[in-house]
Amino acid sequence: MEGETPPATAAAVSKVLDDDNLLAEILIRVGLPTTLVRAAAVCKRWLHHASDRKFLHRFRELHPPRLLGLHVIEQGRFASPTAERFVPMLPLPPELDAVVRRVSSSLGSYRRDNVRSTRVIGCRNGSLLIEHRMIEGRSTLGVHRLLFPEKDMTFVPARPRPKIHSSVHAYQGEILTKEGEGGLSYFYMLVPYTMEREDEVQVYMLKDGVWCMHRNLPVDGKLYLSRPDEGPMLVDNKIYIAVDRSEITVLDLTSLSFSEIQLPQGVDRGSIGERSTSLARADAAGVYLIHVKELQIRLWLHKEGDWLLVDTICLREMLASLSMLGSNASLRIKSVGDNAEFVFLEMGRCALHLDVKCRTLRKVYEVTEEGAYLGDIYPVMMIWPPAFPALKDDPAREAM
Repeated sequence: MEGETPPATAAAVSKVLDDDNLLAEILIRVGLPTTLVRAAAVCKRWLHHASDRKFLHRFRELHPPRLLGLHVIEQGRFASPTAERFVPMLPLPPELDAVVRRVSSSLGSYRRDNVRSTRVIGCRNGSLLIEHRMIEGRSTLGVHRLLFPEKDMTFVPARPRPKIHSSVHAYQGEILTKEGEGGLSYFYMLVPYTMEREDEVQVYMLKDGVWCMHRNLPVDGKLYLSRPDEGPMLVDNKIYIAVDRSEITVLDLTSLSFSEIQLPQGVDRGSIGERSTSLARADAAGVYLIHVKELQIRLWLHKEGDWLLVDTICLREMLASLSMLGSNASLRIKSVGDNAEFVFLEMGRCALHLDVKCRTLRKVYEVTEEGAYLGDIYPVMMIWPPAFPALKDDPAREAM
């Protein structure tokens, strides 16, 4: 009959799809996690292959999580948010249209009426970390999943606080995140300041909804977590802390030790607020340093105890093509991607996206009339690992 598959063709297709090795090679080439999830819904055998840990590790190496867009916050003259928007990074494959619509529809849905203020602390793996400051003064943390707006916000328990007594007079704390095979993990680094010369660093990890002590290290001297314009970063089991204009303190959670890294010669962070440098995670268990000076960007990789200059990009011609070369505004780094794949820059009232690999620069956002200046920018990445469906018992699915 017309429309039916010839027996020979059906047999050939079956021979290919029944071969586990060939099936894995087909699935590894689908390119997008969304397509992989749809393929996994065919039957339990396909789901078994698609969700295999080794397969997913290989899939991510071939197809790193894609940048979906940026979460932009505009600020008013008194530093209060006036607007927030999700800006897709077009063009995107048509297969991601539904994902982009889902993220756009979830914008602002995490806000509550019974709070004094709400602010975004960070965005990692498609999830916003939100802080609600309540009317009575206390604050709560919550995780809002941009790709799953129908799910309620997951609230994070109150952050640990030191006991304030005669020796502890103040403290600093920072939320840190780490991506692993199982998804996103949250850590909290706490530094109580005492009257003595020595302080300590307490690192907690969020497990099953409870902050558990992960590491406790004494500090020989005073440790200030970071400059307010560049927070600490957790890479593998090391915490990198920008302590001043020319130095990075590294806290090794494995060896329970501290070390210092001097910035490359000629690199200076400048005054607070200049945002001329930023760190980025590197897959090779290290960090990239991105430095912008005038109209040039340099990328350094810290490897084997030394800095290696891996790229230098001149932005003069790129800015000229955008008719922005004559601007008196300076360039500031707003956000960077893992492995320094992209950099978001601020110039005046505009946000610029630099694709490092393709060496292209484009304007992706301009502050509206209601906003005074560009606030924080958070890259929104495709989530990893994919959320696979739970297949119902079905004889037809079992037989495939």
